[in-house]
Amino acid sequence: MSKRVFNNVLESIGDTPMIRLNEIAKDLPGTIYAKVEYFNPGNSVKDRMALKMLEDAEKSGAIKPGGTVIECTSGNTGMGLALACVVKGYKLICTSNDKQSKEKFDVLRALGAQVIVCPTNVAPDHPDSYYSVAEKLQKETPNSIWCNQYDNLSNRQAHYESTGPEIWEQTEGKITHFVVGVGTGGTISGVGKYLKEKNPDIKIWGADTYGSVFKKYHETGEFDEKEIYPYITEGIGEDILPKNVDFSVIDHFEKVTDKDGAVVTREIALKEGLFLGYSAGSAFQVLRQMKHTLKEDDVVVVLFHDHGSRYVGKVYNDDWMKDRGFLKDEVKTAADLVKEHRNLPLLQMYSGELVSAAVQKMRQFNISQMPVVHNGEFVGSIDDRTLFEKVVDDSNALNASVSDYMGSAYPIVNESDTIEHISKLVSKDVAAVMVKLNDGGYHIITRHDLISAMA
Repeated sequence: MSKRVFNNVLESIGDTPMIRLNEIAKDLPGTIYAKVEYFNPGNSVKDRMALKMLEDAEKSGAIKPGGTVIECTSGNTGMGLALACVVKGYKLICTSNDKQSKEKFDVLRALGAQVIVCPTNVAPDHPDSYYSVAEKLQKETPNSIWCNQYDNLSNRQAHYESTGPEIWEQTEGKITHFVVGVGTGGTISGVGKYLKEKNPDIKIWGADTYGSVFKKYHETGEFDEKEIYPYITEGIGEDILPKNVDFSVIDHFEKVTDKDGAVVTREIALKEGLFLGYSAGSAFQVLRQMKHTLKEDDVVVVLFHDHGSRYVGKVYNDDWMKDRGFLKDEVKTAADLVKEHRNLPLLQMYSGELVSAAVQKMRQFNISQMPVVHNGEFVGSIDDRTLFEKVVDDSNALNASVSDYMGSAYPIVNESDTIEHISKLVSKDVAAVMVKLNDGGYHIITRHDLISAMA
């Protein structure tokens, strides 16, 4: 068995493994491989282009020994540059935006980089954007370069020279589809150009995100500012058109939601043992959304950009996921549905109370239905729709007793009853059920509660 020995960490960049996806891809036609780029020393695909940009700058004389490298980065390019700067003896200043994970910044600082965090929600040409701040710093710093990964064509050239040939050789030229998230455009454009030269029938698909301009521009040629709005996914999508994006080699852009990208990233970890970054989930989700176009003899390569260690406070953090509505507590029983408010008193009406009191209570607590009680027993129910109809027909209805307009009592279920059982009891005419708690109390589960739990 051969043993590779390197003179420094930069020599270990590239030659990353290709791993077949099994459990997560079992419902997809064809053979699905992952090009896993976290095996690079900086744990991302960006190591390749970071080194290439710096070496090309050295060759051109743009930077001299002891100089300063400046870059605007979401983190991974900065990491690749940090490794190169440590080995080559340069200073590094990274500008980034405030939506990136804290872990990325911590790693950059650990490798000696200065990190300047800029606001996300500003236009690219705004003086506070991380593009503008990087450009300004370069003008003010002697013997410095701004790598500018977005427009520096050494970016895509790196992937034309290394990533593309590796994928071609690893699949023995059998690849039919290449899928990757698109940010600067270097990876998809460099790999896409190389593969198209080998076989123009190979499909090149890019993962885009909602809030990014790529998909519409590719399909219409229109740069639509209405497409631009804040999104959470890291590393893909843009509000600019980087020069590295060669739209001519890209066959299709597929937009993926922030939620799907995050959820699928976690799914890959559980099903394949690959601990990946946020954009990996987005890239794989493209295959699910484009499943109908794949055939059994297709050979698909999806590139996974980086490692999950930079996202432990985000996509791998349950609280972060729940705060954004990406992850919900597993709900199986009636007890699960009422656990957040089971200690609160049940809102109810007594049969002899006035309709006006019921209307006031519904308004006060922003609810639409309540059980009606008489002598300690549930004898009926009222809802806002019925009361509205009665009051519209007869204003004197407000002075009537609740018992005059109540409907049937809600069905009663136990804490242990399943969601499936409860759902069968709720219908067009039955808006809720009552849950008998183990301590003897009761709570209500509405149709809306059930829909929310199943969404």
